[in-house]
Amino acid sequence: MTAPLLDIHLTDDDLTTALRTDARVGLTADPKSLPPKWFYDARGSELFERITELPEYYPTRTERALLERVVGEIAAAAHAEVLVELGSGSAAKTRLLLDALTAEGSLKTYVPQDVSASALRGAADEIAAEYPNLSVHGVVSDFTDTLHNLPRGGRRMIAFLGGTIGNLVPAERAEFLAGINEVLEPGELLLLGAGLVIDPAIMVPAYDDAAGVTAEFNRNVLHVLNHRLDADFAPEKFDHVAHWDPENEWIEMRLRATEAMTATIEALDLTVDFTAGEEMRTEISAKFRPESLSAELDKAGFTPTHTWTDSDHRFILTLAERR
Repeated sequence: MTAPLLDIHLTDDDLTTALRTDARVGLTADPKSLPPKWFYDARGSELFERITELPEYYPTRTERALLERVVGEIAAAAHAEVLVELGSGSAAKTRLLLDALTAEGSLKTYVPQDVSASALRGAADEIAAEYPNLSVHGVVSDFTDTLHNLPRGGRRMIAFLGGTIGNLVPAERAEFLAGINEVLEPGELLLLGAGLVIDPAIMVPAYDDAAGVTAEFNRNVLHVLNHRLDADFAPEKFDHVAHWDPENEWIEMRLRATEAMTATIEALDLTVDFTAGEEMRTEISAKFRPESLSAELDKAGFTPTHTWTDSDHRFILTLAERR
């Protein structure tokens, strides 16, 4: 077994600088907002793992079951020598792809990408031990603006799973997909997982579970601000809101102030006032229609070659080739 390589393009100081910028911009805007990536400190990641196991939260298990069913077809169509996984996290679903691609015989290298150096190092070490014939080359970066740091060489397939594409508004999605197009060579591939538009009676509870785990996850962004920026938010004074926006076709998560209050962010020398009932957006989770997703990929310079959906048409996997 060869020890994994780890390229670090994002340090803890870089993350703090980015958080300072996002907090200042988002909390002084009208309406207020914060990007969803700030949910994910160690506590936030643990809460999200709990969310994926909840009965209401269908996306993770639906995507995994779909991937289990079609992964052989993906491997046969891709012939990938290099698997790049954006936002790899614990690399749990990755093993399905790694097993299928190594069985197909083409795969030589696995490139996990994540913002957390410690999580990435742990996952890379595990994968290297389980797949001793694979080269593992981790990249610590933010996938939204450091795609150019991904290693080149070999026929690559970039996997972006989990429906995370839905956390980006349309302009951000267009920029992100164009960025992937730029770093890939003609003929290389993108494997994209996305949630589909279904009955809101099923979608909304996935983001507003009866046990209140998603509510705690939502409020965790305030704990992150308290910890990293020396703020004094009172997370328990904010209610969790999950709202289906039929015009934009996305779930919008918000935090609603239960009373008028002022929060101080010492690191920014900033005070932030909330009126009673004021809502702050913390995440969108866009859902897609197959034809609109294909159109977005086409506009970004990709040709979708294969699509797979589950039997309930809740989730779609698309294999697209860079033109």
